[in-house]
Amino acid sequence: QMQLVESGGGLVQAGGSLRLSCAASDRTFSMSAVGWFRQAPGKEREIVAAESSSFGSTYPADFAKGRFTISRDDATNTAYLQMNSLKPEDTAVYYCAARFQRSGWNVATTYAYWGQGTQVTVSS
Repeated sequence: QMQLVESGGGLVQAGGSLRLSCAASDRTFSMSAVGWFRQAPGKEREIVAAESSSFGSTYPADFAKGRFTISRDDATNTAYLQMNSLKPEDTAVYYCAARFQRSGWNVATTYAYWGQGTQVTVSS
């Protein structure tokens, strides 16, 4: 069973940047499509950005367009979420997830594997 481990979260001032990493334990990661989700206190989990497939396009949520970028390095079984121009409303626990179906990029239930989450706090 593939495991995902996020890292890179922390405290940053508004306008700053963070890069989150998602390390996978299994080479099948290269065949999966990665999605990043987040959940703020008292709110539902929401999609941040996702890949259409392991080699396809990426789809950012509206709030992420122009600020957040997904990338991956299959040689190291690692995915990344680069976050720029951070805002206080970006404060949340961020999760990476992997799915093996092409549809449902923005639907949490289509993802079979999840990391434990990493806290991102943006101060004003």
